[in-house]
Amino acid sequence: MNKPLVLVVDDDHKILRLVRIELTAQGFGVSMAERGEEALQAIPRIRPELVVLDIIMPGMDGLQVLKKIRESSGVPVILLTAKGTDSDKIMGLELGADDYLPKPFNPEELTARVRAVLRRSQVREAPTTGNRLQCGDIVIDLARRTVFVEEKPVVLSRTEWQLLQQLCSNAGRVMLHEDLLTRTWGPEYRDDLQYLRVWVSRLRQKLEKNPAEPRYIRTVQGIGYILEANSASPTQAAS
Repeated sequence: MNKPLVLVVDDDHKILRLVRIELTAQGFGVSMAERGEEALQAIPRIRPELVVLDIIMPGMDGLQVLKKIRESSGVPVILLTAKGTDSDKIMGLELGADDYLPKPFNPEELTARVRAVLRRSQVREAPTTGNRLQCGDIVIDLARRTVFVEEKPVVLSRTEWQLLQQLCSNAGRVMLHEDLLTRTWGPEYRDDLQYLRVWVSRLRQKLEKNPAEPRYIRTVQGIGYILEANSASPTQAAS
């Protein structure tokens, strides 16, 4: 069985060595790059299953690299962010990152996140039976995995769709923070409330007319979120 290949991009030799030792010991293949330009050249050549990408690098920084990656590839990307800066996290997720990890980090946590992101990227949705859900001007077709707002198609990332699917499968019911995190991302994320808030914000930006005062993806303060729908509820979607 081939080892999943991870491309690690960082200009810090110590970080590269640390990550290589950890991931290799955990059964992954590891390729390394010290510059963003080098990583962009390597991705189509080596076709990694996942990229671990530092944000702060000389020349082309990690966010610029991520933007370029997303122009041609859906390869999962985990960002390494300095000191957990919220602006970097949000910008990275907006550009299409699948996860982030603040420096300094525990190598074992990085491995757990790599496994979780790969697990999500390999999930195959269970077939549905043509269920549609309507929330005002939003129409969600679970079978076709399509979303329309005011009859215009909306493109969602894999993670955005998985989060919306969980909300749809429980439309009209409050989903607890920890349940949404566990079902969408895995048990490793159960307590990462900030992570959930960022992704919910992304969905609202794409679906709500006024994301600051959402009508459909509503917050239940201190508890979770609820999707308000005005048409027949779908059958249970895949978790």
